[in-house]
Amino acid sequence: MDYDLVVVGGGLAGLSAANRAAELGLRTAVLERGQDELYPCNSRYAGGLVHLAFKDMTAAPDEIHAAIERSTGGLTDPALTHLLADEGARALTWLRAQGGRFIKAGPYEWMRWVLAPPRPRTPGLEWKGRGPDMLLRALTANLEKRQGRLLRGVAAGDILTEGGRVAGVAAQNDGGRYAAPAAGVDRPPSSEERRATFRAPAVLIADGGFQGNAELVAEHISPKADALFQRGAGTGIGDGIRMAAALGATLTGMDRFYGHLLGREAFGNEKLWPYPILDHLASAGVLVDAGGRRFCDEGIGGVYMANETAKLADPRGICVVFDETTWTTTGADNRFPPTPNDSFVRAGGTVHAADTLDALAAKIGVPAEALAETVAAHNDAVARESHRALTPPRTNARQTAKPIAAPPFRAIQACAGITYTMGGIAIDTHARVLAEDGAPIAGLYAAGSCTGGAEGGPRAGYIGGLSKAVITGLRAAEHVAAARGR
Repeated sequence: MDYDLVVVGGGLAGLSAANRAAELGLRTAVLERGQDELYPCNSRYAGGLVHLAFKDMTAAPDEIHAAIERSTGGLTDPALTHLLADEGARALTWLRAQGGRFIKAGPYEWMRWVLAPPRPRTPGLEWKGRGPDMLLRALTANLEKRQGRLLRGVAAGDILTEGGRVAGVAAQNDGGRYAAPAAGVDRPPSSEERRATFRAPAVLIADGGFQGNAELVAEHISPKADALFQRGAGTGIGDGIRMAAALGATLTGMDRFYGHLLGREAFGNEKLWPYPILDHLASAGVLVDAGGRRFCDEGIGGVYMANETAKLADPRGICVVFDETTWTTTGADNRFPPTPNDSFVRAGGTVHAADTLDALAAKIGVPAEALAETVAAHNDAVARESHRALTPPRTNARQTAKPIAAPPFRAIQACAGITYTMGGIAIDTHARVLAEDGAPIAGLYAAGSCTGGAEGGPRAGYIGGLSKAVITGLRAAEHVAAARGR
């Protein structure tokens, strides 16, 4: 089975690259581990907001780049962040040409381009027939029209090399759909018969991050990987990262992930994920650990708070604490789930309430004295506008801190939900995989959330997974085509 390009992974990055390569005349195959026609992946489950660091994709590149710098603290690869800023509008135009439908879902800039029909940000996971799912269906149909192949039930195992450059992929046909036993033998194919080689001078890794691999999560992100709630499809298990590393690829930024704060009861209630999220309630009030103390800057935002929670010895011990005023204002803001605030309760979530902080502490199982001291320090900082004097200091970058003073005092026992990992394979602006000496590995490319360098960092800066997937996928395909004289 000979191709010009073999893509590992059938999410948005992989299908974008495969379609662009096929548009440019390349023989292309996509190897996808999932066997179902609507195989699960984060791209299909996504909320559908297409933005770059919460900026409009069509904004001026210098404005987008400044937003990325603010989000990441300027601690990411400037070449990659400039690439994303420069290519945002073109990527959006290309998606629309592929059949991607968009609506403006609200008055805020980050709501300008939302895949239609939009996925509701209400309790529970409702994705079939929604914008991201329909986009993947359109890209799959387009690939077939362009004579490309999407091979489901095929798990890549190793990247083949010959003469110091990539030569293809060795895979297992887990579904048995592309291998068969000897003629006349009525049995499932053996392990040996399921093996297949897909030869190509270029391979693109686009199989997502490693959020579904508990061992890697424990190694790089959290000592208690099982205490993080899997907020996405969980299909990213780091195979592509493993294969690239085996060829000497540089890995970068493996310690951060994109996610949000969820109610802890999500572990037993499927209606409490991926929404409602508790980020803005935590940013208005305080986020405390099992000892009743603050442990991070709530003002940076929910992605940062989720990451800092993951580092705790007890990531499931956190609580969001606020008062009645915040519950009826921030909690009811239609920009952010819960929308309105009783949707969390209707879905089975528990909001603890008490007329005193001591009584609230007893309900959520934290030391009463510690919680009282934490709230008092918070309220004093709000009154004096001296948030940076707190321990740890806090800002108001995402949400203005509000006093916790109006009873009943409220709290939600929370957890960190992990959607995808932000770090991974180091790439250049053509999506070529970089070796430890900084040189590209001949014929090897990577795109989407298996790559690192464009987001993450100490502030866990999030730039937008869908836009990153499309832009890096297109760049990879175009460089392969140029190398093949197309």
